[in-house]
Amino acid sequence: MSMLVAGASMFPAFASQDIPDQYPQSELYSKPVEVIPHVFSAIGATAPPTYENAGHNNNLSFIVTDEGVVVINSGASSRLAAALHDEIRKVTDQPVVLVINENGQGHAMLGNGYWRDRGVDILAHADAIAETTENGDFIFQGMQSYNRERAEGSRVEHANLSFDDEYALTLGGVEIRVLHLGPAHDPGDTQVWIPQWSIMIAGDIAFHERMPPIFEHTCTSCWIETWETGLEPLKATYVIPGHGHPTNMAQVRRYTVEYLKDLRAKVGAHIEDGGDLAGAYYVDQSQWSHLDTFEELATKNAGRVFEEMEWE
Repeated sequence: MSMLVAGASMFPAFASQDIPDQYPQSELYSKPVEVIPHVFSAIGATAPPTYENAGHNNNLSFIVTDEGVVVINSGASSRLAAALHDEIRKVTDQPVVLVINENGQGHAMLGNGYWRDRGVDILAHADAIAETTENGDFIFQGMQSYNRERAEGSRVEHANLSFDDEYALTLGGVEIRVLHLGPAHDPGDTQVWIPQWSIMIAGDIAFHERMPPIFEHTCTSCWIETWETGLEPLKATYVIPGHGHPTNMAQVRRYTVEYLKDLRAKVGAHIEDGGDLAGAYYVDQSQWSHLDTFEELATKNAGRVFEEMEWE
C-alpha cells in the first residue's frame, strides 16, 4: 500500500510526458495506487491524450466502502472503464454503485456507456451534462482520431443524475460530498470531498506536475476566487488533483493558482504598457518551464489570458 504523508508526495517521480505507458499489460497508463486507506487512483500521463496512453491522461479514482465502490471518472473510452473495473475487482468484491464525472471533458465521461450498460448510475454537474449534450459528438470524434481501434465500443452517454451545488451520500459509514465550488477550469468542475479522511479528489480545479490548460471559456479570475473562497477553506490534508500525482494543498496551490496569478500579473503588466495580443504570447513564463505540457500550452495560455483581461 502506498501512503501519502501530509508534507510530501511519496510516489515515484514518474509523472513524465515522455513515458508513453507505465502499465503495458493494461489499457490504463498506470496501475492504481492506494493513496490513503480505501482511496485509490490510477494516475494518468502528464501529457496530451495519445494512442500510446489510450487517452488516460487524467486521474481515475475510486473509493472502497463496505457498501460499495464509488468511481470518479469513467475515462476516455469504454476500454479504459473496463480496465479500471478489472483493477477494482482485484481490490474488493464490493460492486460499483456510482460513477462521478469530474466535468464534461472526454477523459471524464467517454467511458460512461460501459458503466450504464451494467446498471450503474452516473452523476455529473448540470453544466457538465450541458457540455456533453452540446459537444459530445465533437468530443467523441476527437477521441476516435487519436485512439483509433481503441475507441471501439465507446459512445457518448450522458450522466443520468445531475446536481447543482452539492450531492451528498453516506456509503458504508463514509460521508462523500460531491461539490461544485464554483467556476474554475471547465464548466461543471466537480470536487469529491471526504471530510472524515480529509481527502479531496479535486478534479480539474487542481493541477500538479503539468501546466494547466486555459480554454477559451475559462475565467481565470473566477478560478482563483473559487479556489480561495471554496477549496482552500476546506483545509484538505490529502489532494488527488485532476492531473498529476496525489499530494497536498501547498503543492497544488503552487502549480495551479500561483501559476494563474503569475500569468495574470505578467499579462496585466503587458496590457498596462500598451502591449498587444501578439506580444502577450511572449510574456516570461520561464519559471514554469519545468512543467510537463509547457511547450504545448504556455503561449496559448498567455494569449487567452490577454483576451480575458483586455476587457476586465
